[in-house]
Amino acid sequence: MCGIVGVTADPRRLPNVAPVLVESLKRLEYRGYDSAGFALIECGTRRLLVFKDVGRIDSVVSRFMVASRCAITGIAHTRWATHGPPSQVNAHPHVDCRGEVAVAHNGIIKNYLELRRELESRGHRFVSETDTEVVPHLIEDELLRGASMLEAMRRLVRRLEGSYAIVAVYVREPNRIYFARNISPLVIGVGDGFNVVSSDIPSFLKLTRSVIIVEDGEVGFIEPGRVYIERDGRPIDALKRVRVVTWSAEDAEKGGYPHFMLKEIMEQPRALRETYVGVLSDDAVVRAVRLLAGARRIYVTGAGTSFHAALVYAYYMSRLASTLVTPFIASEYYVYAPTAGEGDVLVAISQSGETIDTLQALREFKRRGARVVAVSNVVGSTIPRESDATVYTRAGPEIGVAATKTFLTQVLTLQVIAALYAREVGALSASEASRIVDALSAAPRVARRSLESTANVVERLARSLKGSSSAYVLGRGLGVPLAMEAALKIKEVSYLHAEAYPAGESKHGPIALVEPGYPVIFVAVPPDELVEKVRGNIEEMRARGAYTIVFTTVGDGFKADVVVELPRADEILAPYAVMPPLQLLAYRLAVLLGRDPDKPRNLAKTVTVE
Repeated sequence: MCGIVGVTADPRRLPNVAPVLVESLKRLEYRGYDSAGFALIECGTRRLLVFKDVGRIDSVVSRFMVASRCAITGIAHTRWATHGPPSQVNAHPHVDCRGEVAVAHNGIIKNYLELRRELESRGHRFVSETDTEVVPHLIEDELLRGASMLEAMRRLVRRLEGSYAIVAVYVREPNRIYFARNISPLVIGVGDGFNVVSSDIPSFLKLTRSVIIVEDGEVGFIEPGRVYIERDGRPIDALKRVRVVTWSAEDAEKGGYPHFMLKEIMEQPRALRETYVGVLSDDAVVRAVRLLAGARRIYVTGAGTSFHAALVYAYYMSRLASTLVTPFIASEYYVYAPTAGEGDVLVAISQSGETIDTLQALREFKRRGARVVAVSNVVGSTIPRESDATVYTRAGPEIGVAATKTFLTQVLTLQVIAALYAREVGALSASEASRIVDALSAAPRVARRSLESTANVVERLARSLKGSSSAYVLGRGLGVPLAMEAALKIKEVSYLHAEAYPAGESKHGPIALVEPGYPVIFVAVPPDELVEKVRGNIEEMRARGAYTIVFTTVGDGFKADVVVELPRADEILAPYAVMPPLQLLAYRLAVLLGRDPDKPRNLAKTVTVE
């Protein structure tokens, strides 16, 4: 997830867009902050000026004195790296060979490698590792063939596969900014003598509250006094789509949600979709699978939420490939590292790529001769840099301290790796592995339906738990790590003491705490034989007066005080049905209890000290 914004203005209304562009981009820094860049059409000369570098927006602006430049039109970008580590050449905007077209992009171009090879064969020169750089060269190709800029944009989107919100400037049309959208968000701010195109409303809210939402498949341009949008070559009356928003700038930054945590829970379908497309287009997955397929032994580690993703990975490796994977909490690496050596592979999972315990585990395993596969959300962070192969999730920045969307994007990435590994070692046929990978394309839809269908019952459930001081969260099989993640979320943000156990273990001690009214939450997911065992565990708790709650993907038929029926989902898709409403339950509890879910006490987003 990156932030893009473009501004074009009538000089009589706004003589210089450069300082406006800077302020607009700064209000998008929550969407990415590893690098930033600007492409300006200079006042007077009409030259294209490009300034970009690694670092926060303020540092890049200061380095190149961007705010003091004079521009009639400009585009800007703040990056959350997905292809290529943070660097000056990988920062956006990107330009064509002639330096006449500049492009900023949010999303993932799935077929960029084949497009790049094709363009290089025709003499185009590439300088970055990004997927985005194919875009200005494709536009240049069409312009050289005699196409207009608008026609070049039409032809461009026919070639691209994946997700994108694209903005482009062309020096020969200095008062226009062209745009195109597929999946990635794009909005237009309609002003008096100026117009803005952006990833999100906060960037221009102080300039105008009149908004047009660009829809998937649409192409167009803005000029100081005009908005043009078309679909399939047919113009659309853009002014009929103008809406006036009433949010404050802070509310808009959160997408209209009261907290970042809620926003990030609700945007999981988008994050899952981008991760799915990105992982399947990433050659690093092939390298990771080959490393794992040649391993003598496989270990997997992480801290907090990432450790729960590690447990999910170990589960699927057993189910899909009959391969025993050793999971361990990263801070306990010194217990497991002495057993590792040459021929072994460690899978290191870290959202930030900087988690100190996971980094220490990685270094100790490498010191003993093991290879490392990293799964991370931050391109170019330390753990990916020190690993032999890295597969990136595409969750985008997560502002709330409690991990939500990063967990499920890790799970999806690890499921793809497990399915492809099973094919590589012969545990699954090519068609069976493809069926599983194809099935994961439904993960965004399942997550969305789960959130939509359970919002009301989760709100009521939170109210019923508000007075509790403790609770159990129980599951079997896949349900165990999902229960562990749910209990962690409840503890983190509501401060209610929630404890997760395998449901079968509950009668080996934990059940001693159960008394009338004690809350016990069950996670009931396939396979069927474990669901039947969960039914028995529910009866054990009911017999002792527990307040029993079931989150289930296998339909009703449970004797419990509350049954939360989730979208039907098999063993592959169950995490996407189960986790969003459980995250939502933790959030609702926190709000009801007056906690700040974005900033839980004593916690930090990334733990970088032992």
